Amino acid sequence: MVDAANAEVGDMARSSFASEFHFSREVRRLTGESPAALRRRIILERAAWRLRRGETVAAVAADEGWSSPEVFSRAFRRTFGVPPSRAGDVAFRVPAPNGLHFHPPQSLWLDGDGTDKDPDPSRLMVAHDIADTSYLIERAGLLSDEQWWQDVAPGQVVLHWDGPESSVGAVLGALVWTKEVWLATIEGRDFPDRDTTMTAGRLAERHADIGARWAAMVSECAAAGRMGDTVIDALCDPPESFQLYGIVAHVLTYSAHRRGLVRSMLAGLGVPTEQGDPLDWMRRQ
Repeated sequence: MVDAANAEVGDMARSSFASEFHFSREVRRLTGESPAALRRRIILERAAWRLRRGETVAAVAADEGWSSPEVFSRAFRRTFGVPPSRAGDVAFRVPAPNGLHFHPPQSLWLDGDGTDKDPDPSRLMVAHDIADTSYLIERAGLLSDEQWWQDVAPGQVVLHWDGPESSVGAVLGALVWTKEVWLATIEGRDFPDRDTTMTAGRLAERHADIGARWAAMVSECAAAGRMGDTVIDALCDPPESFQLYGIVAHVLTYSAHRRGLVRSMLAGLGVPTEQGDPLDWMRRQ
């Protein structure tokens, strides 16, 4: 929209593969501004930023498509309340009905809508970890039983107390097992038995249960302000103390590491996977 090739509304519409009428109506409906007004404001914000960096009025006016420095100066004053020579006295962003602004050097910035006052990266990471683990177990289900247990990484150990994890089945099993053990610690349950013979299908069922319980625990403890609580783990020898937020960080750290290992192992066995980027996952939600 702010490219030089999109100087007119018709150009913007064509680049969006829409009619000018439909494009204008949808932009106004979604942003509260007409396409021309939106483009003009963002270009003026970019111009103000460039002027604050010491560029000349004539150069900025020409680069940003104004017919003359005089026309540009009048538009700048109407928008910012000061002439271009005083661009350093004002912020380069101006109030907008949609929160969409120029963002240096050549990007756009969209303000949050305020519905989520404090987005929590840890909540995203917990949800993504569970979803990505499910995805990897599903992809690993394409392996034969022999490949599932194949010793593709001899001697591979992630954490010494978990033992060797040289097969896809072993690494994915440890991913689920880790959460199960920590849930037992937090919920006050007996140390769970470890089944090292699970197929991909059985592990998927187990993970569906453990993943849901793990996510619920993290959400409930966070909402209750209990992430700073400490559990003295008698299942350890000797007993050790852990704060809940440290446990979550530990699980997420080694889960991410194991998921990376599984991707590499699956690739070696001829099963491609998505890269597991939380940003890609968010776009699909």
